[in-house]
Formats: sequence, C-alpha cells, structure tokens
Amino acid sequence: MKAVIRAMKRFRLVAFLAATLGLVAYLGRQTPIYAAAEPDGAQSYAKHCAICHGEQREGILPAFPPLLGIGRQMTDQQIIDLIRSGKGRMPAFPKLGSDEVTALTHYLASADMSSSATASKAGSGSTLTHPSEANDAGRALFQQRCAFCHGRDAAGGESGPDLTRSKLVITDDDGDRISEVVRNGRPEKKMPSFNFSADEMLSIVTFVKAQEAKAAAQKGNRRGVDVSDLQTGNVEAGKQYFNGTGACATCHSPTGDLAGVASRYQGLQLEERMLYPRDAKSHVTVTLPSGQKITGTLAYLDEFTVGLRDSNGVYRSWAVNNVKHTIDAPVHAHVDLFSKYTDDDIHNLMAYLQTLR
Repeated sequence: MKAVIRAMKRFRLVAFLAATLGLVAYLGRQTPIYAAAEPDGAQSYAKHCAICHGEQREGILPAFPPLLGIGRQMTDQQIIDLIRSGKGRMPAFPKLGSDEVTALTHYLASADMSSSATASKAGSGSTLTHPSEANDAGRALFQQRCAFCHGRDAAGGESGPDLTRSKLVITDDDGDRISEVVRNGRPEKKMPSFNFSADEMLSIVTFVKAQEAKAAAQKGNRRGVDVSDLQTGNVEAGKQYFNGTGACATCHSPTGDLAGVASRYQGLQLEERMLYPRDAKSHVTVTLPSGQKITGTLAYLDEFTVGLRDSNGVYRSWAVNNVKHTIDAPVHAHVDLFSKYTDDDIHNLMAYLQTLR
C-alpha cells in the first residue's frame, strides 16, 4: 500500500512538472512579441513631434513644416542628427535612447500611403488623365511639401517667393523649367531638391500654373505690391530718421548687420522685415533656485517650459514654475514703433534701406 501511495505521489509530481513546463513552453511561444518589442516610432512621434508637426506629419503652417516625404530630402543619418541636435526653433532631443531614435527615424522616413494616394497616383504609367485631377493632386502635394515656404496658394510664404508672379513660372509654357528647378533645387537660396515621380511633377506643375493663371485673371491684373510702389520716399529723410527719431542705429548698423540688406530682400519683403523682423533672435536669462544665472538665445517658450541655446550651442530647458526668466526681445522695439510711425516715416525709412546694397 505504501508503495502505491509513493507511486501516486511521484505521478502527481511528474504531472505537475510536465504541466508547468508545458505552460512555460506555451508562454515562450506567445510572449516574444513583448519581450523583443521594438520601440514604436509612431508613438515616439506622437509624444515628441506631433504637437508642432501635426498628428499625421502634415505640418502646422506657417510655423512648422510638414514631415511627410522627409525621407526623400534627408538621409536617415541626417534625420538622426536633426533629432539629436535640433535646428532653429526645433529643440534637440539628446536624451532619447538609440532604439527610440532609430524607430522614430524609420517612421519619419516611411511613406504615408493615404497622403501619397491623394497627392499622387504614380504607377507603371501616367494615371493623371484629366487636368482637374492633376490640379487636385498637385494641390495636396504642394501643401505637404511646398506650402511652408511658398504659401498654400503659391502666392508666397514665410521664406519663399510668390510663384504666381515668378517670371520663370509665367514664361514656362510646358513646365520644363519649373520641373528642373524642383528636381535640382536652388541651394544658394536654401531650396531643397525633390525627387518626385513623373505624375507628382506633372501635378505640381499643373497646380502652380493654375494658380498663376488664377492670379493673372484677378481684376486690375494687380496681384500684389511692386517694388516701384515702395520707392516714393526721401532717402535723406529716411537716413535722419534711422539715426535720430526712430533710434534704429542703437541696434543696427548700415555697415554691419544691415550691410547688403537691399540685395537680399526687395520690395514688400524688405518692408515687412523692417516693420516686424520675424526671425529676430531673443535672448533669455534663466535664474535657477540656487541663484545661478544662465543666459542664451531663446529657443523655446510656452506656459510649461523655457528653453535656450547657450554660447556653446547646447540646448537646455527648465519647467517655468521651477525657475525665473527674463527675456530681451529686440523685436519689441519694432513693435513699439507701430503707434509712432507716420506714413512719411515708413516711406522715407524704406527709401533709405533700399540704398543699402
């Protein structure tokens, strides 16, 4: 009887071990997807990038460019360097793990099928069989890739010229010259090249030419402000205002930061920069709880975070409720002049600035 009991105990033990090992083996087959899970690039984008560049990488114009198709403009390593180091108003993300940066890079460089289907129907042959179809596809593609600089309607944007007034666009009947510029870019003017398919290029050309024709059909055939419209002031009076009443000379120098400014900007673009220089650098001083003061160029500021780039170009940020900060924004001096300018002041100052070539 005792032998039978011992045998039964051994049987139960063996059965238990077998069941346990079977469960472990089963779980082992089921769980690698979690154990070996890679960082999710889409989740990383949603956490770090979507607030500025949109949930679908569509951009938030005019402040933040779209990232759809960025893989055609930059290599993976260039994207990684941009994520790590930041650029302009974009903060750096030096603390992201290598795996997360890799996943985020792959996500950014991946194609967006829904937008590409809308913007282009590229295939084995031309699928854009009707001008209206090409125009609609071109509008979608233009807004994704070009509107950040040239505006949604191609009439000029934050840094790109008005294409509806471009001599190249107006005189290019077959689209060859437009296509050449798009494919090769203009590095001297910081315009990147775009590796568009034949259908995509056709759609872009169709849209731009349609916008040019639409602008030309406007009543009076005037689509904006010509350079000659802004050359009615008195140069000498403008120089006196610059050095005197306007106090422009306290921050600017015609032989320093403004040397050649009229060669870089003309017409309305120059006047806009004179009235409100959008890219003027603001400086910030952050005082830590210890009393230490850190100064640099303001890189980011909202109700939660203040960020700066120090003299070494390193990005640093703090929660605003943990520090004190003061900002020196040169652009405020321009804003203060808005209520003081007369029409003659603006025309005269503009006439003087146009001599700084």
